[in-house]
Formats: sequence, C-alpha cells, structure tokens
Amino acid sequence: MSRLVKPHGGGELKPLLLEGAAREAELARAQSLPKIKLSSRETGDLIMMGIGGFTPLEGFMTHADWAGVCDGYKMANGLFWPIPVTLSTDANTAQTLSLGQDVALVSGETGEIMGTMKVTEIYGIDKGHECMMVYKTTDLEHPGVKMVMEQGAINLAGPVKVLSTGSFKEEYGDQFMTPAETRALFEKMGWAKIAAFQTRNPMHRSHEYLAKIAIETMDGVLVHSLLGALKPGDIPAEVRSEAISVLVENYFAPNTVIQAGYPLDMRYAGPREALLHALFRQNYGCSHLIVGRDHAGVGDYYGPFDAQKIFDEIPKGSLETVNMNIDWTFWCKKCGGMASQRTCPHTKDDRILLSGTKVRSMLSEGQDLPVEFSRPEVAKVLQKYYASLTAEQNVKIELKGHSAA
Repeated sequence: MSRLVKPHGGGELKPLLLEGAAREAELARAQSLPKIKLSSRETGDLIMMGIGGFTPLEGFMTHADWAGVCDGYKMANGLFWPIPVTLSTDANTAQTLSLGQDVALVSGETGEIMGTMKVTEIYGIDKGHECMMVYKTTDLEHPGVKMVMEQGAINLAGPVKVLSTGSFKEEYGDQFMTPAETRALFEKMGWAKIAAFQTRNPMHRSHEYLAKIAIETMDGVLVHSLLGALKPGDIPAEVRSEAISVLVENYFAPNTVIQAGYPLDMRYAGPREALLHALFRQNYGCSHLIVGRDHAGVGDYYGPFDAQKIFDEIPKGSLETVNMNIDWTFWCKKCGGMASQRTCPHTKDDRILLSGTKVRSMLSEGQDLPVEFSRPEVAKVLQKYYASLTAEQNVKIELKGHSAA
C-alpha cells in the first residue's frame, strides 16, 4: 500500500488524456466539430486535466462552480478548489453553440486540436467580482487581472477529453513529468514525506536555503518549475532548468532532489495560487508545499506572508498536502551565511535580502551577481542568457513591493 498522500478528492488519479486508438478516433471526429480557441492559460489548464494534475476535475467549471470557488473555495459538489478553472469564448461564437453540442478545443497559439468538450452550460460572469475575490484587486496592471479581463465575454462548461499535451514533452523531455510518473519515482526512491518547492525563477541562495531546510526533515524535495507562460522579463523555463540543474549537481547531496516541471501559466494570484499549488502538488504525491515570502505574488498586491496565513483560513481537511512555512530568509554578513528571522539575532543593516526580481534586475543591467546572491555556476548560466538578449528583448525590471525591500 502506498505511503504517499492520496490525490485530491481522496480517490485515484483521474487523467483525462486519451491514448492509442481512442485518441485517434476522437481526433478524427474533432476535425469536423466547431472550434473553440484556447488562450495559453486555458491550454495549460486543459493539459493539467489531461495528465491528472487537476484531479478530480472532469472539465471546465459551471457557473455554480465558478461562483462557489470565487466566494467560498468550493465547487457545486462541495469539493475544495481555490481558483476558477474556466473556458471562455466571444459572444458571437457562443451564440452559434447549443447545449449538448460537442466542440473541438484548439490552441490559440499553435492551432493544434488539444481536446474536445461537450457543452453543458453557456454563461456570463462578473469578471470584476472574480478579480476581487481571487486577486484582491481589479487593477489592470496586475497580470492575472489583465488575463481575466481580456478573456472572452462568455464561459463554456462541460466535460473534456484531452488529446494532446502540446510540445512540453518535446521541449523539456524527462523534466515534464505527470503525477503518475512523480508518484512512481517517489515510490521507487522510498520517499513518503516530500516537500514541493514551487519556482518560476532560477534558484538563488535563499531558494537553495529553503530547499535544504526542507531536506533536513523530509525524505526529499521536488523542485517543481512552472513551464507555461510568464510575464515579460521573467526567465524562460529552459534557462531556469539549466540553472537549477547545475545548482543541484554541485550543491545538493545525491538522491535528495528531483527536478520536474508542470504545464501551467502563472496567474500571480498570491495566497489563492499558493492553495492551488498545494492542491495539485497533492496530486503529484507531495505531502508538503514550501511557502516562503510572497509566494506566487507580484508587485505589492499581497502582504509578504499572506500566502502562509491563508492555509489557516480554509476549512480543516480541505487539503491533505500541508504548508511548510519558512520565515524571511537572507544572507547575514555577521553570521557569514544564509539565515532567517528565527535564527539570526542581527540587525537589518547586516542583512542582504534576496529576491528573484532583484536577481533579474541586476542581470538585466549587466551587473555581476555577488556570491551572497547566487552560486557562481548558476550566475554563469544566467549571464550567458542575458548576454544573448537584444536591447528590445531585455525587459527592464522594476523593483517594487517586497522585492525592493
């Protein structure tokens, strides 16, 4: 019997990806169906349903699900879920559809047929309400708010059949792992207590410190990188992957870290996204999620530790995967190394606060990264990437909010 946490909902993993003859038949049928274009975010959500990362979802959410998730973290059937997983289209397209109709779901970026869906509901939503409940703001400068406001006017709900995982496997090889694959690997390694480390940045010294704190009390750590779309100025997944690989090879004991990636876009929903991160890490087999400062945040929309506090605000038993809270970490000149507010007695004048934003800002300006910020092997990978950018590609990083502290 497995010692790993059960998938969300308490049952088995529920991957919706068709394979073999069933996939070929559905793909052939999809050619003649009305086409619904997916945004990058919707494509990532569909792929997560396909690989079982969003177990036990069976498709895109209904209006009752959307309202329940926005207002009380619960779908219509009572299942805990922190962020709406919805599909939108424009009003003109919606008018051509009828309930019970099958549609083909097509990537808006590549034109590939990603899946099919039986339309069970066609509905409008209050986008401003979703933004206030999920993102705590309606400011269009917030990338998650911008995403919601730019989506189609009408939502479509219904069960899906997934036909493709896009180019993730091709691009990232063994790093693109399904929940079934990570669970099998954890079992093979004899791990039961696994902390997931969520990252959309290369790992700087503070990230390394967080992961090593977790390793002291866990069987191992899953460094789980986002492979989907980011905001301008963020570092691409393939560069992050190389930087993390050299860090793990040179500074972590063997068989303590697994590096993998998942296909979602960042929503930058701060506390709510931390809950989603814990939920799907449960499907991947992780018992804990490391939650540090400003988890999944952007700018100064959230307090530095709001993502830790939210785990105390949800109903008990909502998730089996639990948060592993770690305090503000930094390099202390007097301690001569990494420390946290719980372990270091010195003043802020002795501390060098690190953030992914600060690292990207220095690199974008052509500055060298000091050893207090980054291991030299990691810095070399990142400097090579920034040296390859044209002036137009090199987005100026503005330090604000907690990143500027």
